[in-house]
Amino acid sequence: MGERWPNLQVLELFVAVVDEGSVGAGARKVGMAQSNASRAIAELEAGLHTALLERSPRGSAPTSRGLLLADQARELLDTARHFNELVRSDRGEPMELRVGASNTIADTLLPVWLAELNRRLPQARVEVQVQNSAQVIDDVLSGALQLGFVETPNVPVRLNALVVREDELVVVAAPTHDWAERTARISLQELAATALVVRETGSGTREALQELLSGYDVAPPAQVLGSNAAVRVAVMAGAGPAALSELAVRNQLADGQLLQVPFEGQGISRPLTAVWAGPRRLTGVAAELVAVAAAKP
Repeated sequence: MGERWPNLQVLELFVAVVDEGSVGAGARKVGMAQSNASRAIAELEAGLHTALLERSPRGSAPTSRGLLLADQARELLDTARHFNELVRSDRGEPMELRVGASNTIADTLLPVWLAELNRRLPQARVEVQVQNSAQVIDDVLSGALQLGFVETPNVPVRLNALVVREDELVVVAAPTHDWAERTARISLQELAATALVVRETGSGTREALQELLSGYDVAPPAQVLGSNAAVRVAVMAGAGPAALSELAVRNQLADGQLLQVPFEGQGISRPLTAVWAGPRRLTGVAAELVAVAAAKP
């Protein structure tokens, strides 16, 4: 008599319950009714002759045996997904990926990565959402996005993360600004005391600036804007200096529209990070895109 194989859909549900902390939340994640989910988990426990979850009014936590089996189930599901992707690829079917990217990465790096991905996997279909880092992380956590690229170092422990590139924060000003004539470095105290043009809350660039100036009394911003392009325009119009990614102002520095101002924090880098939920090992289009992003330029 042949060996009885586990039901992959039930295993996917079980892993979702472990990750989300309750049967109801796990059921919602996989699109199953809670009553059906409860019955499926009970049947899984009966079939395995072991308790997988400890239930309480606060939710469901894995038993020690359940935790071990959840890790094994993740690997099995990961392999199954990879198998399905290979089958779709062999059939010539599109390999789809929903990816989110923070503004700086989307404006400067992602188009190059996608061009290389298209060369490697012509059948890949990538849907891109451009958001700030906080929004990308929220959508990856919720499952709305399969992969994200963010500029913030503050990645939740529930997500897998891989630093794919380093970026530098630079201070820029218009050629007509008083700082354009400065040769000495701007101190962090003076930078904090200056009304800067800044990105919105939730932006990785804004978080990097806040970390740089932590411990100082920070002046209210001159303007708060929702994109790097808007910040650049405001700085060039004389609204005030700004601290932005070197990637975001490289062209404007090269043609003289903006000037880089030396400051005490110059040379401090920040990570550009790929984030994803679920199994640690990526497969398919997501794995290939992260490999492209992490390749040395």
